[in-house]
Formats: sequence, structure tokens, C-alpha cells
Amino acid sequence: MSEPSRPERDRPWVMRTYAGHSSAAASNELYRRNLAKGQTGLSVAFDLPTQTGYDPDHPLARGEVGKVGVPISHIGDMRALFDQIPLDQMNTSMTINATAMWLLAMYQVVAQEQAEAAGADPQAAVRALAGTTQNDIIKEYLSRGTYVFAPGPSLRLITDMVAYTVSDIPKWNPTNICSYHLQEAGATPVQEIAYSLCTAIAVLDAVRDSGQVPPERFGEVVARISFFVNAGVRFVEEMCKMRAFVQLWDELTAERYGVSDAKQRRFRYGVQVNSLGLTEAQPENNVQRIVLEMLAVTLSKDARARAVQLPAWNEALGLPRPWDQQWSLRMQQVLAFESDLLEYEDLFTGSVVVEAKVAELVAGAKAEIARVQEMGGAVPAVESGYMKSALVASHSLRRQRIEAGEDVVVGVNRFQTTEPNPLTADLDAAIQTVDHDVEAKAAAAVREWRERRDADPRSRDRAAAALTALEADARSGANLMEASLEAARAGVTTGEWAQALREVFGEFRAPTGVSGSVGVSGGGSDELKAVREEVRRTGDELGERLRVLVAKPGLDGHSNGAEQVAVRARDAGFEVVYQGIRLTPDQIVAAAVAEDVHLVGISILSGSHMELVPEILAGLRAAGAGEVPVIVGGIIPDSDARALRAQGVAAVFTPKDFGLNDIMGQFVEIIRSARGLQTTAASSRG
Repeated sequence: MSEPSRPERDRPWVMRTYAGHSSAAASNELYRRNLAKGQTGLSVAFDLPTQTGYDPDHPLARGEVGKVGVPISHIGDMRALFDQIPLDQMNTSMTINATAMWLLAMYQVVAQEQAEAAGADPQAAVRALAGTTQNDIIKEYLSRGTYVFAPGPSLRLITDMVAYTVSDIPKWNPTNICSYHLQEAGATPVQEIAYSLCTAIAVLDAVRDSGQVPPERFGEVVARISFFVNAGVRFVEEMCKMRAFVQLWDELTAERYGVSDAKQRRFRYGVQVNSLGLTEAQPENNVQRIVLEMLAVTLSKDARARAVQLPAWNEALGLPRPWDQQWSLRMQQVLAFESDLLEYEDLFTGSVVVEAKVAELVAGAKAEIARVQEMGGAVPAVESGYMKSALVASHSLRRQRIEAGEDVVVGVNRFQTTEPNPLTADLDAAIQTVDHDVEAKAAAAVREWRERRDADPRSRDRAAAALTALEADARSGANLMEASLEAARAGVTTGEWAQALREVFGEFRAPTGVSGSVGVSGGGSDELKAVREEVRRTGDELGERLRVLVAKPGLDGHSNGAEQVAVRARDAGFEVVYQGIRLTPDQIVAAAVAEDVHLVGISILSGSHMELVPEILAGLRAAGAGEVPVIVGGIIPDSDARALRAQGVAAVFTPKDFGLNDIMGQFVEIIRSARGLQTTAASSRG
């Protein structure tokens, strides 16, 4: 008797790994290796100077080049990044926001060059391009911090890209509304749904009102809006969240924008599962967390992700190695190809439990969307600080639940006993390291590029004319894509393109959300009350209130941890100085001296700690404030932590140090030690 044939299977989602580091050539080698392993799309990580519009030789790029992604300074780098990778056959996601137009322009030019070299039609190659530019600037003000311009000009850039791609690159997703980073910043599922849909409303309204797309083609605009979401370990709630997203997006696009084609109203999303919940303690537990989070966005056919990228088990320790990324890719492949998931219709249709949870999330999100729209929409809600304060408050409550043991994190606040971990026996070998000379090589290379370009009068004049035209179009209101394409062909650099627009649009600093955020309620726990008493007692002994400067140097915009430290320090009785992100070491030193602080807390998650922290220490000594203790927090390998302490850092905190009250207690002890007062506990971190 023959065995019955297997049911027909759905096509799997696009499988990606988020990757890029060091240089375009090194990243190209990694991409080609990953594609050979069965990865079906690319997800490009750009370094922070590229994301914020600086060349590698700019002072603000110090310590950041090639750390969290690949530096792309000009069209030559883009050619090298995609060498031997046919772009007209690829599906590429680019995590890029403020400079998204510039990276898309270079991507298009490289695709045209590839087609010309192959004797194919360049315009056909452009129309075949498939992929996504993240390009959600609202969430940059709320969580990631890689914005450059104010909301108005930023929406102008997005609007121009949407209009251009609908016409010229019809398979491209010109903006990718990101709820992922909202959850990383502490958003509840309701806030995640509401704030990302408010962002989508702001973008769609801006495109509609610009008049660049005829009303009869507006359904094409809606069809090219995609989303990038987060999936946490509460995978039932997360799956219901995705079904709520599907329902609300369908209603919104039909009712507000009159899109009648159900296919154009489809909620299209990719996912990176939760990195906020990955732990440094017992990091092997991250594997099962990642699998559960992947199930949240794949189990429900009616709300299944179109693309999935998974973090690696060791991302709370540092940069994953190729083998770690392969492990995460294999998780996707086992689910898609070994399991029978793709053989069935939706597993949850008709579930009373699921329908009730979805209805609850929909109702909550609608109420919050209405609240934001009453303020005038997402942009006013950003400019007023409302959304940022709400996220900081939600994140603070989450931290409090973990500290109180209400939310269990295995290996962190419960089940902490562990066997020796063979995966981390050699911590320095458990993560990828970037060559120390990457920055120097990139800075020298971009200088050589500009010098060689400008040595030829025709090339120099073409680049200068391209920048002049870019500024003129920015002032006139013309669509900026054509000027950006010419700038790419003319050899303009990333820093030059961004500076031309800075001349017209200026720069922007978003509200931090700290001053208006709700901290602990009811006076806090007994532990916090004890710390508050120690802060008061120490202040009395010194004859002044204790002041702490919390600072983020460099281009690292991931400010969630710094904000939580600042809020808890305020709740503990410290006077807190927090000026937000993107400060130079000189600015931090100047603030520490001007505010006469008792302690400086530096937060760095981008890997630039070994370059920037020593500069801050040297600056304090030069300013006569060398006795002010400096502590550092971030994703810092143990060997680097030892080196920082040897240079004079008083303590180093990493993600395993989740107890904020304990950290506040150590702040007091460090200040007392520095001021020659009797201490009651060791203040150093092992």
C-alpha cells in the first residue's frame, strides 16, 4: 500500500540574517557565504556613521566605523558590497533611515552598472529591484536615535522616496514602519501597534498631500508600505498582536484611504525577533527564546511574516560570528522544511481565546491611536515628547517587574545556578571581533577617494555641481531622488550628501523622555528606600545634593538603558543631568565640569567604548576633574572591562546587571570612596 502524498506546502518566508561589519569587501564575502548556505535574502547592517551621514574621517565617527555594520562612504563601496551578487535577482533589506534615500540611490546605480556590464537593459534591472529600505524616522526619535533632520524634512525625504519608487522601482518597499524598536524601547503590545500605525498614517497622509502620486494610484503606495515588527517570548500574545495588526491595517487602509483592492491592503511585514530579552547570563537560554519568538510570527498563516531574521544566541555578549548566524538560519530552515507547518491553513481561526485577545489588543490600540491623532498625529506626539515619555515609563515598569521577580527571566532573576558553559569558556573567542585598524583604513580610503576624484577637474566639477543641485532641489521642494542619483554617479560621499542637506534642513535633537517619565510609584521598594536614604546621608555629609551625569558619547543612539538609569537615579534622590544622545567626549567633559557632578555614567552599546571612554578620562584629568569617578555600561566583553578598569574606570556594568537599585547603591559607594568617606560595600565590578 503506497503512502499518501504530502499536502502542498506554502512557500516559505524570506530567510535573512542581519549582517555587515568592518568593510564592504569583508561584508560581501560574508553575504556570499550566507547565500550559499540557503539564505534567501540579504539584510544589510550599516555602521553608525553611514546611518547618520558622516564619512569615516569625521570626528563624530571616532570609534564607530565598522562596528555595528558596514561603512558605505560612496558608490565605490556600494559596488564592492554587492560584487558578484546580481541585484536584479536579490531581495535586499537595508536598515537605514535618515540616509535611506542616499543608500537607495547608490543601490540603484550599482544595479544599473551591473546590467550594463552584462549587456542587459539597465532600466529593466531597476524595475526588477526587490527589497526594503527601513526608512521609519519616527521610531528613530523614539528609540534608535539615528535621526539627522527634524520630522518635517525627514517626512519630505520619505515622501519623495515613496513617490519615486512607486513610479520607477515598483517592487521596492520605500519605507518599513518599525514597531520592532518600539518594543525594544519598552512598548507594550498596544503601544507597539498604535504608535507604528500612527507613523504609517503620518507617512501616507504626507504622500497623499504632496500631490506627487495621482489619487487613482494611491493603492499602489499602500501596497508598498511594509512593516518591521518585534516578537517577544510571550509568543501567544505576540501572535495575537500580529493578527490585530492585520485587522487594523485592513480597516485603516480601506476606511481612511479608500483602497478597495484587498491585495493592496494586505499587511506585509518582516520580523527580527526580540533582542531586548536576550540575556548575557546563561546565554544558551537565548536559543529557546529565539525559537519561541520565531513561532509567534510563523504559526498563524493569516498573520505570517513575509521575511524573518533571527538574532544569534550570543548577541548580548557582542558581535555574532558567522557560525552563530548559521545556527540562527538553520533554526528557520528546520521549521520551514522539516516541520509540517506550511502544509496547513491557519491554526487559530475560530479559537475563542485568540479572538478575545485580539479584540482586546485592537480596542486598546484604537484608543491610543485616537489619543495620538487628537494631538495632531505622530509628528506632534514626538515633538511634544508624549510618545517618548510613554515608552520610557513602560520600560521602567518592565524593569521593576523583573527586579521584583514578577516577570521571571530564567538564569537572571530565577534559576541562576548553572554548570560551566562550554560555549563561553573562552569569552574572547565566543564573539566576532573587528580588526583594530578598520577605522584607520576606512578614513584613509575615503580621503583617497575624494582626493582622486578632485584631482580630475571634470570629476571635481561634476561632484560640486551635483551637490549644488541637491541643495537647490532641497530648497525648491523638488523630488530629491534624481539629484541624489546624480550625486551617487558623480562620486559624492555619504558625508557630503548629508552635509548638503544639513545646510538646508538643519539638525534636530529629539526629546529624551526622561524628565516627563513616570518612575517608581508609592515610594518604591524597601531596597530603593534604603538607597535613597544613603543618597540623602551622603549628600548631607558633603553639604550638597549628589549629582550624576548620564551620557551617551559617539553615534550610538540606543538610549533605552541610559534612560532607565537616569530615571532610577532620579527616583533614588540623585540630581540627574541627562542631555540625550550623540555627544562628543569634549561635550561630556564640559557638562561634567559645568554641573560639578559627583559621578559620570557613560552608556555605550555600539562597541566604541575602548576609543571614547579613554578620551573622556583624559579630558576630565585635563580639566582638573580627574577625581570625578567614571562608570561605564554597555555590551562590553570581559577583557575590555578589565582594560577599562585598569585605565581608571570605577566600575563596568553589562546586561547581566539588571538590578537598578543595586546599581544605584554602587553609585553611592563609588562617590563615597572618591570623596574619602567611609564605605559600607565594595564598589568595584568583577
